[in-house]
Amino acid sequence: MKITVIDGQGGRIGKTVIEALKAKHKDLELYAIGTNSIATSAMLKAGAEYGATGENAAIVNAADSDIIIGPIGIVFANALLGEITPAIAAAVGASRAFKVLIPVNRCNHYIAGCGDVSMSEAISLAVNKIESML
Repeated sequence: MKITVIDGQGGRIGKTVIEALKAKHKDLELYAIGTNSIATSAMLKAGAEYGATGENAAIVNAADSDIIIGPIGIVFANALLGEITPAIAAAVGASRAFKVLIPVNRCNHYIAGCGDVSMSEAISLAVNKIESML
């Protein structure tokens, strides 16, 4: 099963997800795809086996992933302060992968029904969903 974690900016969300998954599933192979080298580096340091950076890496890995996890902005063109290109958003959206999107109510969008949960609670819920699929 190919699990791809996509994140940008400092990679904090992706890093936290990888650490949580690795804590319970040490043999799990995770792919860290950062929109910049800082995000990729943070996710690799958290324990991801594979890492790559940039638009093409996101497009290629979204195509054959079974699960994609990341902040909800990975499906919005120009999200994460412009780091999510329209091509990345389209590739993630078109991927056959099951998407686990972590709600972040920033950057001119609001996710109705999510309530006010902390980022750590949202990440915990996302990790629990992935664990139920393993």
